[in-house]
Amino acid sequence: MFNKRIKIKELLLQEPTGQQVTVMGWVRTFRNNQFIALNDGSTNNNLQVVVALGSQDDELLKRITTSASLKVTGTVVPSLGKGQKMDLNATDIEILGDSDAEIYPLQPKKHSLEFLREIAHLRFRTNTFGSVFRVRHALAFAVHKFFNDKGFVYMHTPIITASDAEGAGEMFRVTTLPFEETPRNEKDEVDFKHDFFGRATNLTVSGQLEGELGATAFGEIYTFGPTFRAENSNTARHLAEFWMIEPEMAFHDLEDNANLAEEFIKYLIKYAIDNNKEDLEFLAQRLADEEKQ
Repeated sequence: MFNKRIKIKELLLQEPTGQQVTVMGWVRTFRNNQFIALNDGSTNNNLQVVVALGSQDDELLKRITTSASLKVTGTVVPSLGKGQKMDLNATDIEILGDSDAEIYPLQPKKHSLEFLREIAHLRFRTNTFGSVFRVRHALAFAVHKFFNDKGFVYMHTPIITASDAEGAGEMFRVTTLPFEETPRNEKDEVDFKHDFFGRATNLTVSGQLEGELGATAFGEIYTFGPTFRAENSNTARHLAEFWMIEPEMAFHDLEDNANLAEEFIKYLIKYAIDNNKEDLEFLAQRLADEEKQ
């Protein structure tokens, strides 16, 4: 079976006892035609694959370049080198995808965030973005787990809406009307009767109003989805698109709301620490290094 494999994160938690395993991932580095640093995105830590001299065809070895995709089967043994507790002695290597080392832009070195913005399609393969998105995934899962365990109902509120949610922010207009020849009425106003919905519609700034309706039926609900604000404020606290969490509870007073918020924040922090310790430590060290410069 092709996908009968073990993820590198799971493998690195085991003890090397000579077990036979299959791993798949992308090459980070290949040294001396013998040592492959393989990563599959499950962790920032690489698995060292050892290729015995003369065990593989020279043409295959030439194709093992940075970011090439490999399927490797071998034996897990204690590592003789420093920095890792195990090696995978390869018995079979299959190239799943080639990578042209001459033009591949992500070389095995530290890259600035400014540079990574220029190659957004590849930045997920870096340790920084790998850590960020694994932490984000864990927090999103924890949001749902927290409210689910408390009996809240998850509501999907409209993304395209005619409501401004009590004036929560400037909105992005959604329309199918042509900009070149926008139909207008006798007052020279845009005639939305010709639009898809027959009225002015926008991207949502909040699911609050729908959430309040849900709370009066289910008692306790939460929304967790994308919201959009057309506020041209270039600060760290203003985003055109972000995901917002909005619980709405019937029969709650101010103290109940404050207690829920406190418990929620503590839960998310603990979940991230318990499940993403390595990623958090990496990001903390990266920030410390950036601040030294």
